[in-house]
Amino acid sequence: MDYTDFSDIAPYNDEEASAALAQLANHPNISWVSKFLFPDKPHTFLHDVLCSIKTVDQFQEIVMSKAVQWVIDNTMKEFTYDGLEKIQAIGGPYLAMSNHRDIILDPALTQMVLFWHKLPETQICVGDNLLKQKPIELLIRSNRMIKVIRGISARELYLSSQLLSRYIRETITSGTGSVWIAQRQGRTKDGIDVTEQGLLKMVDMSGTKDFVQNYMELHIVPLSISYEYEPCDIMKAREVIIKRHTGTYVKGEDEDLQSIMLGIKQPKGHVHLQVNDPLTEQEIAEAALCDKNDRYQSIRHAVDRRVIKGYKLWKTNYIAYDLVNKGDKYADQYTPAEVEDFRSYLAEQMMKVESTLNRRELREELLHIYSNPVRSKEMLENGEL
Repeated sequence: MDYTDFSDIAPYNDEEASAALAQLANHPNISWVSKFLFPDKPHTFLHDVLCSIKTVDQFQEIVMSKAVQWVIDNTMKEFTYDGLEKIQAIGGPYLAMSNHRDIILDPALTQMVLFWHKLPETQICVGDNLLKQKPIELLIRSNRMIKVIRGISARELYLSSQLLSRYIRETITSGTGSVWIAQRQGRTKDGIDVTEQGLLKMVDMSGTKDFVQNYMELHIVPLSISYEYEPCDIMKAREVIIKRHTGTYVKGEDEDLQSIMLGIKQPKGHVHLQVNDPLTEQEIAEAALCDKNDRYQSIRHAVDRRVIKGYKLWKTNYIAYDLVNKGDKYADQYTPAEVEDFRSYLAEQMMKVESTLNRRELREELLHIYSNPVRSKEMLENGEL
């Protein structure tokens, strides 16, 4: 695959990554990060490692796998996964389309599972809003990150989408590698995961065959990630409320970076990654029979149903559902003591944002973040999705 046309958005190659990491090694915080991730090593360990790395694979094995393992060991009770054989059965590159709950952890945990099983890791689509600070760009683009350009005019967005679509398709169909992409732009704020129709149009833009072949050659595999305690839950609830009352929400200058760090450090309880069945030729053929926009709606529903089916529901989800509905439908899934623990957790989270925000609204938004996955599962089981 010729990367010449894609130099602005493609991940760094080995030579570029080696140079970027050597530059990153001189960042003033590297010594602190080194002691954090490698407490048994000298404080110069990470600096020396970054200066010595020659390939992206080395960076994954020596640094990133250790960093993600730290997150698993220190912020999760347990990390589980299932369905990996569905990726293995494809026998080649694929497009992993995941629900999106955390900026960094959703794709990072996916890569960790692939790393454990010695399977090729994917490239990862990431919004360029995360690349505003040079050290972050050096780190992320050395980590197989594809730059997704945002915040541009309609004409620029169309051209950018064409380029991204071509890059994804050529990466997969050439056998170069697989790609991870979130099913929507931005994290889910309310616990309801819905694939954006625009995303499905974007990946189809570069197709040169008929509708069915264009989608089949991408081998779309929906993923579901389920957190017992949602990363950045209170910040998501805060954003929803501010936007509701003001009509807009403007992120602070370093808010994305703060969300990354909070998502990494916040206790998450149990976490589960489910690899779901790839989209089938029959489903895509049925979509092809629909009118233009309805085609994408049909594909969207196929992805959404798999994501929801793949949810792992936790006690927090069942408790929140019963609190929202003022009932005890799922009382067999938790104890009274666990309800009180969850109430205390919600109260503690609400103390972390400004007191001017309405506490009742905050609590309702937090409860919906946790209860909506149960509601979505019920709707799926009742044939409503």
